[in-house]
Amino acid sequence: MTSLFNNSPGIGPPLRLSLKAQVTDGNLYCITVAMKRERGIQQPGFLLALHFLALIVWSLPGARALDNGLAMTPTMGWLHWERFMCNVDCQEEPDSCVSEKLFMQMAELMESDGWKDVGYEYLCIDDCWMAPKRDSKGRLQADPKRFPSGIQGLANYVHSKGLKLGIYADVGNKTCAGFPGSFGYYDIDAKTFADWGVDLLKFDGCHCDSIEHLENGYKHMSLALNRTGRSIVYSCEWPLYMWRFHEPNYTAIRQYCNHWRNFDDVCDSWQSIKNILDWTSSNQKRIVDIAGPGGWNDPDMLVIGNFGLSWDQQVTQMALWAIMAAPLLMSNDLRYISPQAKALLQDKDVIAINQDPLGKQGYRLRKEDNIEVWERPLSELAWAVAMVNLQEIGGPRFYTISIASLGQGMACIPDCIITQLLPVKRKLGFYQWTSDLKVQINPTAKGVS
Repeated sequence: MTSLFNNSPGIGPPLRLSLKAQVTDGNLYCITVAMKRERGIQQPGFLLALHFLALIVWSLPGARALDNGLAMTPTMGWLHWERFMCNVDCQEEPDSCVSEKLFMQMAELMESDGWKDVGYEYLCIDDCWMAPKRDSKGRLQADPKRFPSGIQGLANYVHSKGLKLGIYADVGNKTCAGFPGSFGYYDIDAKTFADWGVDLLKFDGCHCDSIEHLENGYKHMSLALNRTGRSIVYSCEWPLYMWRFHEPNYTAIRQYCNHWRNFDDVCDSWQSIKNILDWTSSNQKRIVDIAGPGGWNDPDMLVIGNFGLSWDQQVTQMALWAIMAAPLLMSNDLRYISPQAKALLQDKDVIAINQDPLGKQGYRLRKEDNIEVWERPLSELAWAVAMVNLQEIGGPRFYTISIASLGQGMACIPDCIITQLLPVKRKLGFYQWTSDLKVQINPTAKGVS
């Protein structure tokens, strides 16, 4: 029980608050706060996701974004890689090989099962779609057996469903899986993608022989895409490969890319998710303020609905990807996804946090004894906050946080109404700036066995 008495003049009557919220298995406990001034004047408030560290305030000069008018909010869609990888054996595994059949089935489901309606718009092909060699005119071509209609035929089908098509290429001599790279062919490949009706390019960084070629290649392809006159979202892995040599120039990267990968590929495991979150929080002073409308840090795919995460860990990934203003690119099998995972991925309240038009990325507010609190500023003076218990031993732990410590002290002045969004949406009631929030958080499970 937490008992709070307000001794500040002009705030209102004393408030007694007792709140216990169960967060299990590494889950994220999120609440939204709608600020409400006295005398009937309402002001918006904040979303709460739980995590712990001292408040970090920093300021970087605003960076100029890629001038293509795209990705003004984080990109949403589906990407094949984590779930289907480079499976090209359509004879033995016809339902899970990288083929136009797979993408057409996913397009049908994105239209019919509500994915498009909540914002999942891009159906993205990753590596292993190509034929082993370019055609006689030096153009990339799809594997004719697995993509008999060609990429243009697939694009037409995807567009007929009200969706957009993404494709994959590589800045180097070969793709990561060994198919033809774009080095020396940037203009040809950009024109080819535009002619086919492609709407997004994921540009990887394997098999590049120098830092100079890596940087110049990413810049060249960005300019080449813009010259085509077609609106093509440009997804880069430039900083991921640059970190191996030195700290990337994020100001330059934002000028050329709509979103960019910083860290290792995600895997279907809780350890992988933790590694991504650890890297992001450790480097947040470098990367958070560079993100915004038109350019986003990309922590990689959502693996919700697969095999490696417990339910609570899936909730945690969804909540923290929303806090981080991350592209929401699912990699799962929409044909067999569970109703529970589908409902989580289609949660309109959480998607609204991710897509908030202010476009400010959230950050880890504090970390204390394996408990983390994250927060994100939203439009109209609102805030989002998330909390997770990273401990993997012992029982549930209580954690108390001061409302005044959230949202840079401005989230609940003088009072607010709090709504929990995850794991289940419910109104929690009326709070004052002087209130404490007490939650009970279970230790993080080790995943699904």
